[in-house]
Amino acid sequence: MKKSIFLAVLAAAVAVACSGGSIEQKKAKFNDDLKAVVSEFNAAIEAFESDTTLTAEQVQAKGEEAYEKASAKYTEICMKTLRKNRNNELGLLAFKEVYGDLEPAEAEKTIALLGPALQEDAFVIKVKKSMEALKLTAEGQPFVDFEVDGVKFSDFIGKGKVVLVDFWASWCGPCRREVPNLKKVYESYAGDDFDVLSVAVWDDPAETKKAAEELGIVWSQIINAQKIASEAYGFDSIPQIMLFGADGTILRKGLRGARIEEAVKEALGR
Repeated sequence: MKKSIFLAVLAAAVAVACSGGSIEQKKAKFNDDLKAVVSEFNAAIEAFESDTTLTAEQVQAKGEEAYEKASAKYTEICMKTLRKNRNNELGLLAFKEVYGDLEPAEAEKTIALLGPALQEDAFVIKVKKSMEALKLTAEGQPFVDFEVDGVKFSDFIGKGKVVLVDFWASWCGPCRREVPNLKKVYESYAGDDFDVLSVAVWDDPAETKKAAEELGIVWSQIINAQKIASEAYGFDSIPQIMLFGADGTILRKGLRGARIEEAVKEALGR
């Protein structure tokens, strides 16, 4: 999920008062345009959720449709701004907002649009490394192992079972909302050929354990992964829900809602 939309915050957009300078005016306009997209999305979601004539499935479907529409508009604003400001801080600001919503190949092309000075920015360099990690962990690639406090990812992956992995955190609202979907597939399919694993990132271990108990997470967990897992798999937003084959091959990424069970059923041939 694209965190800037679903968390309804502007992760990188800094509120800048218009001080009369051209670049400052452009920043203010850029921020206002993004905030308008987020506000429109939030209003749509609120309307769906308060409509008592809709089923839970219909609310989710309408929410996903609204998300796709808002996401496209959000990305369009960022890309238009970036192209017009390739050599200044506004271009970098727009890049920070949009890069996480792009596929690796698109992200590389977007980075190439930035001027020489911005290419050497520490944030851009970090993103380049993340893009490399995403390439290595694309669908169809073998899993990348990592270790947290003596527990290896390979202790669970590539052991003959299809495994649904949820990278999450206790403070993440969208993460918590996906737990019922994970619980459903766990209760329906867990056995000799399928399992679920939750990996807590960027979170306080005590809070992870507390949330896991509250939410009824009874399947296996890796706690306290912090940046280890996200750097290995190149993501910077959560939840990240992935499906791994029995041999550890990455089958599906970016799973949400009803697509989770669909992917599991397909992988299990059911």
